[in-house]
Amino acid sequence: MDLGAVDLVVAGGAGFLAGAVNAVAGGGTLISFPALVALGVPVTNANITNTVALCPGYFGAAWSQRVALAPQRPRLPWLMSVAAVGGLIGSIILVFTSDDTFSFVVPFFILAACALLAAQDRLRRWLRRSHADTQPVGAATAAHAAVTTPPPFALLLAVFAGAIYGGFFGAGLGIMLLAVMGIVLDDSLVELNAVKSALALVINLTAALFFVFSGKVEWAAAAVMAVTSLAGGAAGGRVASRMNPKVLRLAVILFGIAVAVKFWL
Repeated sequence: MDLGAVDLVVAGGAGFLAGAVNAVAGGGTLISFPALVALGVPVTNANITNTVALCPGYFGAAWSQRVALAPQRPRLPWLMSVAAVGGLIGSIILVFTSDDTFSFVVPFFILAACALLAAQDRLRRWLRRSHADTQPVGAATAAHAAVTTPPPFALLLAVFAGAIYGGFFGAGLGIMLLAVMGIVLDDSLVELNAVKSALALVINLTAALFFVFSGKVEWAAAAVMAVTSLAGGAAGGRVASRMNPKVLRLAVILFGIAVAVKFWL
């Protein structure tokens, strides 16, 4: 479909907000994806376009945490491999999913993402408490030395399942990955968050590369949103310390619930 100048301005604004929200609270997909649907982009095409458009933001997040990621390098080839395969499978499923089927299932995915956002703080507190309880003083150094190759099979399986979800839809993917890694691993939350960002980048980039050849990308919107989402992420990162992420997260959750209800109606 052909999007007009006003449509592209709206898409660009949605991309900027999505990038900023992702930087501050997470859940930016719950803004950018419905915006594309509201512009008349078919739901499957809107989800595909959104994945392609937000890739620069995932790269920025992963790059900014590269120092924290260094101790986890022995695990990365294994985790990234299963993440790439899972992301590819999810993207293939999406391309061959009809708009009617996707319209039926997407409200459930949106509500699941809203639930993850609502539980984000509790999950983080639980992860911090569990690490504090299980690691003695000086455990950070021990954890680095204990990094093994390959990672536990349970972790590979959980990342693979999350990657399929990420390739298919992706809202709330980062929170999901952080939660499953925190359950299986005893490493610091800072390092796990860096691994999460790297895996989210791999999953979305793999899906985006497949989507490039699907014929379902609205390229004008994707190009504009790629630039504005990167700018939004940078802006959100600068003001994150001055904003209340709980208030912003609540607004995104309420918006997501409204979008889910709209799909049902």
